[in-house]
Amino acid sequence: MSIEPISNLISRLSRLPGIGSKSAQRLAYHILEMSDSSSRELAEAILAAHEKVHHCAVCGNYTDRDTCDICSDKNRSDGVICVVQDARDVFAIEKTREFKGKYHVLGGAISPMDGVGPDDIRIKELVERIKQEHDNTLEVILATNPDIEGEATAVYISRLLKPMGVKVTRIAHGIPIGGNLEYVDEMTLLKAVEGRREM
Repeated sequence: MSIEPISNLISRLSRLPGIGSKSAQRLAYHILEMSDSSSRELAEAILAAHEKVHHCAVCGNYTDRDTCDICSDKNRSDGVICVVQDARDVFAIEKTREFKGKYHVLGGAISPMDGVGPDDIRIKELVERIKQEHDNTLEVILATNPDIEGEATAVYISRLLKPMGVKVTRIAHGIPIGGNLEYVDEMTLLKAVEGRREM
């Protein structure tokens, strides 16, 4: 049985990360069982998030204003910048409630196999930010994923920043190689940040 609107919904849902065809099918049928008002609210929430949320002008994190809440927070240290691959990693580190510095979201990692070079992610913005805030920046923590791309990105950034006289550290490997920060439990992530090492 092929009903085009259902097939189309399943197809769209299965394109989401972590959603296979069976999960997409279950979600599609759940959405069909929702009331008109609930399905409309879901659609409006998706559209509103897509239209209103953008990258912070300072760090690249998600926000609905010019600068995100973290960059705007006067209680956070300007002297420590944690560099992460994407905004989900900010959320993961924030769950530890221990990091009191600020962030810089790269928007990816260097991956020659995928055609992603240093100019394709926010490395230039990081270097400019360090130049502007050089007197305030005491440490840059590299918290890219502990996989080949994340390590290559961390090494590249370290080599750029070291000559600028900035202390560059790398989070410790309490996180499994090949893992992603968003899937790591808070305690492992906390220990990884605490056990970071200079590069």
